[in-house]
Amino acid sequence: MDINKEDERLMREALKEAKKAFEMDEVPIGAVIVCDGIIIARAFNYTEHLNDVTAHAEMQAITSAANNLGGKYLPECTLYVTIEPCIMCAGALFWAQIGRIVYGASDPKRGYSMIGNQLLHPRTKISKGILEEECSQLMKTFFEEKRREGK
Repeated sequence: MDINKEDERLMREALKEAKKAFEMDEVPIGAVIVCDGIIIARAFNYTEHLNDVTAHAEMQAITSAANNLGGKYLPECTLYVTIEPCIMCAGALFWAQIGRIVYGASDPKRGYSMIGNQLLHPRTKISKGILEEECSQLMKTFFEEKRREGK
């Protein structure tokens, strides 16, 4: 299968997670972690429900994947996430030694790239812009609704 088609398919899975977050009034970011072609973790932002600022989709997915594999390192895994990871999540991905990160839309205000790639493990590969418009639009819609509600 063409890698771009596979990346799109798996980003659609991350988008499904982001839509769950949207429906729960959470910032709509979704993530899946894949190992050997199999999704081993699914997650979405859950910060409001848990009252936990660290409950980002990536953090939830890392924990789930590590539990699934029985170890804390994920060098053979790929994270698919709808929005560029923040600095906190990039640090966790560094420590998990994730093999690859694929993200949809950039986050110029809070994304790790505002600091630089040195936040990631040196062996981590990055792919970006996969289904960028769909990922970005979900966030825009969410925050437009929040502004209309006055929140």
